[in-house]
Amino acid sequence: MSEWKLKKSWRHIKSKIKTKWGQLTDDDLRYEEGKEIELVRRLEQKTGKSREDIVDYLNHLSFTSDLKLRT
Repeated sequence: MSEWKLKKSWRHIKSKIKTKWGQLTDDDLRYEEGKEIELVRRLEQKTGKSREDIVDYLNHLSFTSDLKLRT
């Protein structure tokens, strides 16, 4: 699995995610280094979007790497 490296602060990224998906809570957006897949799974469940859509959006916001998704 790849590691994500933030170009911007998580606070900034989190605010952008909340703007796009206003129903998400701070708990939904809890980010822990090394647990990126868990974040993606929570977002997938809460938004109904595909993993690919979520990862593309996160990468667009400011992650620098390609997240390898498990099926």
